[in-house]
Amino acid sequence: MELKNNLRRLRFNANEMTQQELADKLQVSRQTIYAIEKGKFNPSVRLAIHMAELFDVAVEDIFYLNREG
Repeated sequence: MELKNNLRRLRFNANEMTQQELADKLQVSRQTIYAIEKGKFNPSVRLAIHMAELFDVAVEDIFYLNREG
């Protein structure tokens, strides 16, 4: 199983928010956002919840398991 995410789509739908803008709002580095989007880094539960609150969605709307991966 592989953890996938819709973070890039959510950023785009939020007035085409850049990785840097999101990183600033979450108080992390742009590289962290890049790594999460590419599936190279899984965020902490706290960071995932903060993202969900920021986009006003459920955590499951951002992150999901790809059972084929």
